[in-house]
Amino acid sequence: MKQILYRETLDYLFNRLPMFQRVGAAAYKADLGNTIALCKILENPERNFPSVHIAGTNGKGSVSNMIASILQEAGYKTGLFTSPHLKDFRERIRVNGTMVSEDFIVDFVRQYKDYFESVGASFFEYTFAMAMQYFFEQKIDIAVVETGMGGRLDSTNIILPVVTAITNIGLDHTEFLGKSIRKIAAEKAGIIKPEVPIVIGEMQEEIMDVFMERAMDSDAPLTFADNGFAARFNNDGLLNIMRDGEPFLYNLSFPLQGKYQEKNVVTAMEIVAVLKRQKFNIPKKNMKTGLERVIQNTGFAGRWQVLGSNPATIFDTAHNAAGIDEVMRQLSHLTFHQLHIVLGMVGDKDISNILALFPKDAVYYFCKADIPRGLDAHILERKAQEHNLYGRVYTSVNEAFEAAKQVAKKEDVIFVGGSTFTVAEAI
Repeated sequence: MKQILYRETLDYLFNRLPMFQRVGAAAYKADLGNTIALCKILENPERNFPSVHIAGTNGKGSVSNMIASILQEAGYKTGLFTSPHLKDFRERIRVNGTMVSEDFIVDFVRQYKDYFESVGASFFEYTFAMAMQYFFEQKIDIAVVETGMGGRLDSTNIILPVVTAITNIGLDHTEFLGKSIRKIAAEKAGIIKPEVPIVIGEMQEEIMDVFMERAMDSDAPLTFADNGFAARFNNDGLLNIMRDGEPFLYNLSFPLQGKYQEKNVVTAMEIVAVLKRQKFNIPKKNMKTGLERVIQNTGFAGRWQVLGSNPATIFDTAHNAAGIDEVMRQLSHLTFHQLHIVLGMVGDKDISNILALFPKDAVYYFCKADIPRGLDAHILERKAQEHNLYGRVYTSVNEAFEAAKQVAKKEDVIFVGGSTFTVAEAI
């Protein structure tokens, strides 16, 4: 009976509420009014604990999970709010790595359904409010909160952070955030709060002034993470971290092996440095174990995740030009006989500049994830052919993945990606 109630509750959340991941623009709310109203109904649970607030185009999920793992290792009861989920809705809301219970979700929706419907809440607004209430009831010490797509008007932007962070800025969700890097930077900079330290993950010359001006106007101390920290994988796949040119943490067995994680580690280290200045007790040994146990502690998945060998099978949720570029560069450094790419993308963004980054000598398996936003596989094939990318169309992600596995030899590589939803279905 409990399982039936939970499934019915999820059906309500997924199908009755506007959900951006599934339907796109129809679910986007360009103001904080709903979120403020929902949290007021709950008597503002988000005001009862400090938070770390993390935005950015790429890497914010990775950084959020790293920070949560480090805080957990340091003995803090840590809430983690991220999106989207890969397999289970409960992945979005965790305390010390443990997902929110099914019973809590069922009870929360039952109790507040009518109130929230009167507000006209979207899926993300509903989920955020649910997370804040859960964290409050769990009596957490601190929350790590990842924004959705934006910053200034993101539902998460009503929390009271002790530090905010912006990983980097790239062109994504331009129909909502702006058509230029500077406009997107201005939207993300909206999470900067008066007198709250702000960490910028990467110095991007064309937008540094956007963050510096916003920080100055807000009296918010600003640091650029890559101005002090550096991180590199060595030839053995171990991670070395430097601070101001000196060894800081060495030979870490870091499980997130994507080359792009070097930048994310740097951002995480600077956030920890700011937390330490605010009297959070986070010894070096906990930074080390927090990074090494990030998957074990938080259940993080889908970023350069190797889930097979002979042939090597790699999954990555990168879905915009900056993210795909990083992943394709790392793929190009692997040794293999043939590369097989299972590719599915969403239909509400311009993918031409993304497809231009894919290798022309790979074999493609075009598919559509089972969501309304998914791009029809035949249309994807036609667009790919414009970039000299060739392969076959399949009726589902699983059919495409199975076809790749049937064809691939031991010395080949299979890559699955193009969108979070493609990876979720294949995993």
